[in-house]
Formats: sequence, structure tokens, C-alpha cells
Amino acid sequence: MVTVTKIQRMDCFCFALHVALLLLFGTQAVAQTRYSVPEEVEVGTVVGNIAKDLGLDITSLIDRRFRVVSGSKETIFEVNQNNGVLFVHKHIDREELCQGSGACLMELKILVENPLEMHYVVVEITDVNDHSPSFPEREQTFEIAEHTLPGRRFQLHTAQDPDAGINSIRTYTLTSNEHFEVNIRQGDAGKVPFLVLKTSLDREQKDKHSLLVTAVDGGKPPRSGTLNVSIIVLDSNDNRPVFSQEMYQISIQENVPVGTSIFRMNATDPDEGSNGDIEYNLGKTVKKKVYEIFELDKLTGEITVKGIVDYEENEVYELDVEASDKATPPLTGECRVIIKIKDVNDNPPEIEVTSLSNTVSEDSKPGTVISLLSVKDKDSGVNGKIISHIWNDLPFELKPSYKENIYSVVTKGFLDREEVSHYEIIIKATDCGEPPLSTFKTLNFQISDVNDNRPQFEQNPLQFYLVENNVAGASIFSVSATDKDLNDNAAISYHIVREGSQNDIMSFLNVNSDNGHITALKSFDFEVLKTFQFQVVATDSGTPSLSSNVTVNVFILDQNDNTPVILYPVSSNGSAEGVEEIPRNVNAGHLVTKVRAYDADIGYNGWLLFSLQEVTDHSLFGLDRYTGQIRTLRSFTETDEAEHKLLILVKDNGNVSLSATATVIVKLVEPKEAFAASDVKSATKVDEEDNVTFYLMITLGSVSVLFIISIIVLIAMQCSKSTDYTSKYLQETNYDGTLCHSIQYRSGDKRYMLVGPRMSIGSTIVPGSHANTLVLPDRRRGSGEVRHL
Repeated sequence: MVTVTKIQRMDCFCFALHVALLLLFGTQAVAQTRYSVPEEVEVGTVVGNIAKDLGLDITSLIDRRFRVVSGSKETIFEVNQNNGVLFVHKHIDREELCQGSGACLMELKILVENPLEMHYVVVEITDVNDHSPSFPEREQTFEIAEHTLPGRRFQLHTAQDPDAGINSIRTYTLTSNEHFEVNIRQGDAGKVPFLVLKTSLDREQKDKHSLLVTAVDGGKPPRSGTLNVSIIVLDSNDNRPVFSQEMYQISIQENVPVGTSIFRMNATDPDEGSNGDIEYNLGKTVKKKVYEIFELDKLTGEITVKGIVDYEENEVYELDVEASDKATPPLTGECRVIIKIKDVNDNPPEIEVTSLSNTVSEDSKPGTVISLLSVKDKDSGVNGKIISHIWNDLPFELKPSYKENIYSVVTKGFLDREEVSHYEIIIKATDCGEPPLSTFKTLNFQISDVNDNRPQFEQNPLQFYLVENNVAGASIFSVSATDKDLNDNAAISYHIVREGSQNDIMSFLNVNSDNGHITALKSFDFEVLKTFQFQVVATDSGTPSLSSNVTVNVFILDQNDNTPVILYPVSSNGSAEGVEEIPRNVNAGHLVTKVRAYDADIGYNGWLLFSLQEVTDHSLFGLDRYTGQIRTLRSFTETDEAEHKLLILVKDNGNVSLSATATVIVKLVEPKEAFAASDVKSATKVDEEDNVTFYLMITLGSVSVLFIISIIVLIAMQCSKSTDYTSKYLQETNYDGTLCHSIQYRSGDKRYMLVGPRMSIGSTIVPGSHANTLVLPDRRRGSGEVRHL
């Protein structure tokens, strides 16, 4: 704000300095140049070539600093120093610059230097019709009594138009109507409009008039503004109350409840306010009994029942009613109301149950009677005639007796307690009156149970997986059956069927007859028994009892419960020790020996790994962790010891691994000694071979005959079977004789799996591969036994 003030002060100082210099050294133009431009023209509009009109050299305008000087902040006009043109610099609004209807003139000061000259230019801003007439308010309301005489004048709001001259307001118009017209009076401030009443008003015909007054200016095209005029007609008491009919006839039922509205009077008065407010009264000629039975509301004209209406006492009542407005004096209208009483069916039927059985057996045959009942109605004639039936859709029906209005409830279908155990029979009795009256009676009874449902198992057969080495006498699993019956009919006991080929296994199983928990009296061994099957029978306690059985397939799961067994080396006393002699001149990679081991478990539990626990010199020997082969890592030197002890650890891959150890003593001998030892062994073998040659010949002959017979039988079997069941023998190229492979049967996949090192249990071999899984077809019999390889 301080900066703006400083700039304004600087502009004023410069302007004053220019004026002073002009007065001292310049010349001042005597004549004025005058231009005219309409308002609302676009910025940049040319007003005139002021340099040419002033006789200035256009080429020297820039050097002489040709410009418009003004003391105001905003300059509406500017000059172009290149061509001397005066043009509009900012938006022009005549109504904002000049108030009133006179001429709007703006005096401009044109300044040039060298020599310093000032020229005065007058620009007249002419008016355009850019404003519409407007009223100070959008709506105006008058209240005029309906008895007002024609010729009465009411002054309207005067419209305003900022435009001047011909563009100002010229006239007022009024929408066409039969009661009013507009009149204009010329005043000092302009034209003043008046609303003049032409004809009398009638509020009962129309209580409000809406008019539209329009102010129009003289522009081309003309502009206009509107005023909404509302005329509210005030009332006079010039109408009496009138009933819609001189006589009303109504009919009501007898025994109408006290307080019931039976009729509402319909008198109208077109007047307004107290002139149209109506009050109702009973006439002086009405009998006293009428006042005891009926009541008339003074304000609403509603007739209500005050006492008991009895057809047998009186059939017709006549009421004289007067309607008066509240004006002074009041005006009155009269009418008569005739009330006829009609006899009605006012007694509903009654249902009485004479006999009812609370329970019904679910094996009841159709037509069994479960209840007797009777109906009656106090009315007579048609109003006392009764129609009865079972209202809801149930397997029951209502049969009439030989005597009227006596019925029996019987079954019409078979019942099933397991579907619906409780019934609510709703009996409906309806008379033939007009309107008919009905009575409902509910009969409740239970369906008693019979033993008609067998125990059911959720699925059949059942499959259970049992880890071997279970605790003898402990529960291994349980079976459960359900029975839809109740109580003893649903009390289930269990027992095992101890017949068939697996009776010896059944002798080790026991089932709790109450809860179905099955216990094993012995511990199962996967290596001995992999699966077995038995049947459990569930029997209810009904009479007669019903039963159902379920087949239980049990699969024994392997545990790592077998320690690896060392097959080689084994000494004469049975310990896992062995001595190996090798020449000193062997090269690196020489096979010293191979440790062989076996594990009775399957899968990872039977997968064996070998590792060196102790060795005299780690640089001399290496052990293959998968095959158990011991090889030299380098050649021997003179400094190496002659005897080396190797302790090999063999362990399986179970969660809790089991292990065994073997000791191999390697002795280094000179090549000659190795050959001598070889000769000694060969001689010993020759002597032994002489003793067994005869036996070997007999054995080889027997084996050859058996082999030929086996080949013939195998060819015959292959020809009689489909190729889909042909066994595929898959050889592992890297098999080296170590018994570290295990066979595992997968019951879900129906296949055997040979699991070995470097493969996972879930692997499956396709024909032609060299992995270690043998896939065999499932040839189990119905008993569920699994073939063992």
C-alpha cells in the first residue's frame, strides 16, 4: 500500500512538472478537437486520428513523446505514437462515468514535447440501450375488499432505467384482465404507474388475482422489466350456509360401537373468515331419545353414536339440523337427516372340542380319528348356518357326522415325526350371515416316535491313518452314527464284525459300544502290516432294533523306528569292523572299499547318508555320502603311516534320525606283499572250490530249469493280460549295490514308490527315465489288502 501511494505521488509530480514547463516554455492550443464514441465498444476501437487532426508530424510523434496525460488512476483513452490514432484503452460504461440524462463529455489533455505543446480534446460518450428497466421489488401485493367501487386507484412501484434519452422508460403495460387496467402519470422523477379497478370484485368467484406489470424503454430493440402484482380480495358476509341436500338418508348396523362416526354434515358458505365459519345444531323439534343415542359436533357437523343402537327398539330416527355462520347478524340453513337401523349378524359361531388326543403315533394309518368337536351359532336363519373346515394345509381333514354341526378330525395321509413333530390344526367356522362371521379354534398335538430310521454314518467307507507303534490299549480313532428317531429309538450301540479273512487282526481291536471309540490291543508295525479293513455295526435300541454298518479302511503310517543295519564290513564276531589292504602305489580315486547298510523304514526314514566321523588323515580318504564308497584322495608317500582307521557314521533322514557306525582299518602294503597275499588267498580258494564244485553244478542246473519255467509262465501271463497292466522294470544306471532304497505305497495315488537318494518322496517316474520310483498297477481285492513288494 505504501508503494502504490509513492507511485501515485510520483505520477502527480511528473504531471505538475509537465504543466509548469508547458506554461513557461510551451504553446497552448486555442481550439478544441471533439470526438464521439458510443459506450460498451471493444477495447482497441479507434476514436480518431488525433495527430492528423492537430496537424502534427506523424514521423516525429515518438521523439516528441506524444501522449495523453491524466490526473486519474485509470486512463480510458490512449494514443498510438506510431500513427497518431486515439483509441479506447479500457471498457467504457456511460452510466458509471456520467450520472443523469445529459451529455457525457470527457476532456483529454494531449501533450507533445520539443517544443512543449498541450492540446485539449473532448470525447463525447454516447448512450446505448444496455440496461433493462428494473423495479425496486419483484412482487407487490394489494388487499382489496370485494365491495370496493370501480375507479379506485392503487400506486404501483416505479421502475428505474440507468439509460438516458430515448433509451429510458417510455411506457407501462398490464396483462389482459377484466377487472384492472394501468394508468401512467408524468412526474418530476419520470413516469409513475397506477393500477385502476375497472369492475367490481367477487371473492366467492375468485379470491386472488395475479397480474404482470411490464416497464418498456424506448431503445431499439426495446428492453423491459416486470413486476408481479397480487390482488387479494377481502370477504363480505353476503352468503348463507347451504347443505348439499335438503334431506339425507343413511343406514347403520345395529350394535354400532359407542363413539362411531356415522355421518358428517356437508354445509358450505362461500364467505371467508367468521363469515364462512359454520356451526351445527339439532333443531328444537328433535325427540329427547335422539339426544341419548346420537350426538352432533357443532364445529365439524359429525354425527356419532352416543348410546346403544338396537334394531328391535327403533328402526328409524329423524334429525333436524341447522347450520349458522358467525357473522353479525348470522345467516342460517336447514336440512333433515333420516337414520335407518339394519339388523346384522352380530353373533359369531362357537367351536367346542368334545374329545382330543394330545399325541398321535407317526405310524397311524389314514382315517385315524384324533378329535371330536361341535359348532353352534346363536343367530337364526341364514345367519345361523355354519360352514366349517381346516384352515391350514395339513395332512388332516374335517369329516361331518350324521348329526348337523358335529365333526371329527381324521388323518388323510401318512405322518412322519422326523419331518414334522408337532402340528397346530386351525379349525375355521364361518356363518352365512352378511357379512359372515368366523371363529378359529387351534388344536395342538405331538407326533409320537416309532423306530423307523436306521442309524446313519456320515460316509461309507471310512478311511483312517494310524502312525505305527501306537500305544496298546489306547484309543486310535472313533466312528459315529446318527439316528433321526428319539430316545431309545435313537440310542446307538457299536460292535465290530469279527468274521472274514482278517479275523486275526479283528481280535486286536475293540470298540466302545456307547461312543464308538476304537482301541487297539497291540501296537502295529508298518514293516509287518501296512493296511487292514474291518466293519463296524451301529444298532439302535428300538423294538425291533435297526442297524447299519460301515467299512473302515486303516492305513498304517511309517515312523522312523528302525536303526540302520551295517551289511558290510562285518567281522567274524558280528561287529561292524573290517580290514582292507591296498598297495602303496595306487593312484588318487582308487576304490578302497564300500560300506553297505540297510534300513527297514521307507521314504526319508529309510534314506541313508554316510559320513566320516574319525579318520587318521583327512587328506588321504574320501567318503561318498550317498553310496558309502571309500576312495583315495591322493597318492601315498613314504611318510604316510602304514595303517589308517576310519570311523563311518550311517544315519537315516527321519525327523529324529537314527544311526549306526562302522569301522574300516586300511593297511598299506608293498605291491609284492599284496601279490603274495593274493596268491595265498587264491590257493585257499582252490581247495575250497574243489569241495563245492559238485554242489555248484547241481545248484546251477536247478536254477536254469526254474528260470526256463519262469520265462514260459511269464510269457503266457503277458499274452493273457492287457498292456496297461504290464510291469515296467526301470533300471537305475548308477545303482551300485547299496541297500539305501525303500519302497513306499501311496494309498491315495494307488502306486508304489521306490525312494532313493537324490529324489523326493513325491516324485513319479515315467517310462524311459532313470530315476528310482517303480509305478505298479493297483490290483487290490475288495478286502482292501495292499500288495507287498
